[in-house]
Formats: sequence, structure tokens, C-alpha cells
Amino acid sequence: MSRLSVMRWQKPIVSPLLAALAILGCVILPLMGYDLGFLFFALFTMLVLGVPIAVSLAGACLMFVLITGQVPSIVIAHRMINGIDSFPLLAIPFFIFAGSLMNNGGITERIFNFAKALMGWMRGGLGHVNVGASIVFSGMSGAAVADAGGLGMIEVKAMKDAGYDEEFAVGITAASSTIGPIIPPSLPMVIYGVMASASVGQLFAAGLIPGLLMGIMLMLMIFIISRRRGYQRDAVFSMRVLGHTFKRAFLSLLTPVIIVGGIITGAFTPTEAAVAAVFYALLLGAVVYRTLTWRKLLKVSMETIETTAVILFIVSSASIFAWILTSNQVTQNVIALMGPFADSKLAVLVMANIVLIIVGCFMETIAAITILVPVLLPMAVAVGVDPVHFGVIMVLNLMIGLLTPPVGMVLYVLSRVSNVSFERCMRGTIPFLIPLVICLLLVTFIPAISMWLPTLIYR
Repeated sequence: MSRLSVMRWQKPIVSPLLAALAILGCVILPLMGYDLGFLFFALFTMLVLGVPIAVSLAGACLMFVLITGQVPSIVIAHRMINGIDSFPLLAIPFFIFAGSLMNNGGITERIFNFAKALMGWMRGGLGHVNVGASIVFSGMSGAAVADAGGLGMIEVKAMKDAGYDEEFAVGITAASSTIGPIIPPSLPMVIYGVMASASVGQLFAAGLIPGLLMGIMLMLMIFIISRRRGYQRDAVFSMRVLGHTFKRAFLSLLTPVIIVGGIITGAFTPTEAAVAAVFYALLLGAVVYRTLTWRKLLKVSMETIETTAVILFIVSSASIFAWILTSNQVTQNVIALMGPFADSKLAVLVMANIVLIIVGCFMETIAAITILVPVLLPMAVAVGVDPVHFGVIMVLNLMIGLLTPPVGMVLYVLSRVSNVSFERCMRGTIPFLIPLVICLLLVTFIPAISMWLPTLIYR
């Protein structure tokens, strides 16, 4: 993940003319007294010039503080520290470490082989296997990019070798990887829980059924495409093969049971579950399977440190931005602008979905959550939306954003690991956006889909 992270300096994503207009706006707005307008323009300007998202956020906030003089500039450092001073955030490095250990310890391959024996007999078999393996792996890693970069490499190669079209293989792999942050554990859910002061355990429980629904909807689309293109079954169902692959993957399949089961039953907190996942992955890779060498362990450790630093830098920078928005009553002003629609639950949900989809196209998930929660969540709560329900809506929207340009992080990862151009990856993903959007609408307007399980367990 970190090798392709948003901390790398990017090329400008717009024309020089638009960048020049953005810079001009940054100069004019402070002179006219539009300080908040300057904040947004400064952020937009740095983003279109290719400045990394964390640096853009922190830089825009620093310039805002220096120009307005509302608070001393040292407050920026204090707010950045406070932004990551949270116990639940400790789960992030451990879940990242656990996912990397599983990718490098042979666990993902065993899961894929079991899924193939279980579902390969269906029409378009490897497409269904792709989704099934992602559902299982999502109960371990909690990150879409980890799924795409680790399991996705195995899935795309297997589908290409079996004669599937490259665009179809990459498209379903990209779409299925978005299930990872919905089914617990989930890194975006942890960030949302911290920003919204919501129970991470309830958020994890709320994502389980929507994640399974996403898998079912994707499999329906695979069936439709397979019939049209004439894709056949990739394996003959065999109890002997199923039993053999299940035996090889049994200990790996226990990982999500331990993590999710432990959280839901209250045996341990999400942070403790992340630590348990690391120890279990180390046990499997180093002792049981003996595929995890010291060289691999060092490589995984360094990647985890780098990725964690990137995420926490983004969170700390975005917390300043969120604090400025909150202290300047941006939410109240937005509600006032909405006028009569501010009291309509339907209108607020529709508006929130539109904003989240658009932002997801341009901004990294963690940054988008930390910036938008202080703006959108109070509006949603004011019209009766449960914060846990809104968390699932927000994360699901931003996962769809991972499949859309210009950012499309999952597409960039799969393009690199599969040697398929970004444009072809995007073209192959388009049909699978349909079931994901349908799932989003169902989750948005039928709260019971996400709220039934946490209500049953926690209330």
C-alpha cells in the first residue's frame, strides 16, 4: 500500500490554466475577507498541483491560521498531536501488519484454493471464487488496497490463465476488494469511530450484513456477464478436493472467526483483536506453514511502519482541517443554506451520498472521513440518522470512490500488479459499479440492513 500511497508527490491532475485560476483565487479571497473560502481554495490548489494530501491539508490550515491570526500557529502542532492521541487508532498498525503477514505467509493462496474448490463449479466460476475469497480475506485485513495488492495478484493471474478477459478479471477483483473495509475488521471504520465518537464494535457489527450483500450483488452481476460472454465452469465439484483444500486452509479460515467473533462476543476490543490477529498470523506463517522467513518479516515490518506513518500523518493533518471547520461553525452554515431541506431525512441522505461520491473520486479515504465527519454527521444526526448507520453509508461511498478516477487507488494498485493499463482497469470495473451503487442505495434507505446486527448484540 505504502509504495503507491498518497504521500508520494503526484503529477498535477488538472490543466495549468485551472491551477493558475486556483492560485489566483488564493490571492484574491483573503483580500476580500473570505477566509474560509481561502482555506478551501488553498487545499484545492495544492491538490491540483500534485502536493500529497497530508501536506496539502496541513499547509492549507497553517496558511489559514497565519492569515487570519485567530490562534497562534503553535496550535497547529497541538491539534495534530491531539488528532492521533486516541487508543482505537492503535488498531491501525496491527491490522496493517496482520494483513501483510497473511499476504506474505501463504495464507491468501490457501484461502483462494479453498474458495475455488467451493465455488469454481458455478458459471463464471473464478469470478465467484474471486468474490468469495475477498469476503473471507476481508475478515482479516480491513483494507481494500491490501486485498487488491495481495489476494488480487493471485486472483487476476488465475483468471487470465483460465482464459478470462483481462478487463473482466481486473474489474471484478477491484470491485470485490472494496468489501474488505465493510466486513469487519475495517481500518476506515476505526477512523470514523474515532472522529464520530462512535462505538467501533458496533460499526464492525453494522458492516457485516452490508458486506455480504455486496458479495451477493457482485455475484449476480458475474452470473449475468458470464451468460452473455459464454464463460463456463472452471472446476467440477468434488467433495474430495473440497475436503483437501478445506483441511489446508482450516487454520487460515479461523482468522476471521477469531477476530470478528472475539469483537462481537466482547472477548476483546477491536484494538486487542488486531494484536491477536498479528500473533495468529505470525504463528501460522512462521511455525505452522513455515513460509514466513526473517527476510519477509523484516520487509513486512518496514512496509507496516511506512504505511502507518502515512495514515497517521493524514489523520493528524485532517484533524486540523476538521477543527477549523467545526470552530468556524461550517456545519451550522451548511444547514442554514439547505433551508427547508435541512429537516428532511431523505434530502440529507441524498445530499450526503452525492457529496461523498464526489469527494471519494478525488480524495483518499482516511482524509475524506476525517474532513467530512464534522460537517456531515451533525446534519445526519439532526434528522434522526444513527451515527453507526451513517458510518456504514460513508465508508461504502468512499469504497466506491476507490474505483473511480482520478484517484482510484485500487485501480492503480491492480494496474501495477496485473500489468494492465489504468484505462483498461477502469473500463473493466464500470459494470461492477452498478451492483455496488444498488447496494449503497439499499443500505442508505433501509437502515435495518446495517443496524439489525448491532441492535441485536449491543442494545
